[in-house]
Amino acid sequence: MELYQKNIAILLENNYEEMEFWYPYYRLKEAGAEITVVAPQATEFRSKNGYPAKADLTADAADPGNFHGVIVPGGYAPDRMRLFPAMINFLKEAYNHGSLVAAICHGPWMLISAGAVKGRQVTGVPTIKDDLENAGARFVNQEVVRDGTVVTSRIPSDLPAFCREIIAGLQEN
Repeated sequence: MELYQKNIAILLENNYEEMEFWYPYYRLKEAGAEITVVAPQATEFRSKNGYPAKADLTADAADPGNFHGVIVPGGYAPDRMRLFPAMINFLKEAYNHGSLVAAICHGPWMLISAGAVKGRQVTGVPTIKDDLENAGARFVNQEVVRDGTVVTSRIPSDLPAFCREIIAGLQEN
């Protein structure tokens, strides 16, 4: 498989965007990756539409060095994730370790909190353009952007390009 022996964390909180969580979850699993869902608590969370997903591991118990990549889905979950220092620290340590970090929609809010966008070209849902620029990023409005180990995307219809770029980045890393 394409991603055999690659460990990927997908971050989770309430009000996540279903497609932005489940599409990468199954696409990367299909490619052979081991997926671990990381959240503030090891419990069940609900999407914006009430669809459940369960966390495997808490952020404070997860070792960022064990993951080749971390994905931050959008919806309003990233805004909630930023309330938990362990979530930010997990992402920040993974980024500093050289792991691929990917975020879609409002997910780049977590990249901002983790210090992963300054000086980088990124995208995201257009409503967070100012936030990204104020954090020192160069915002572009395109379906996917990869700048080093940071992959960003805008909306659910960009998911095919987002996942292709994540897979390409993981294969190189």
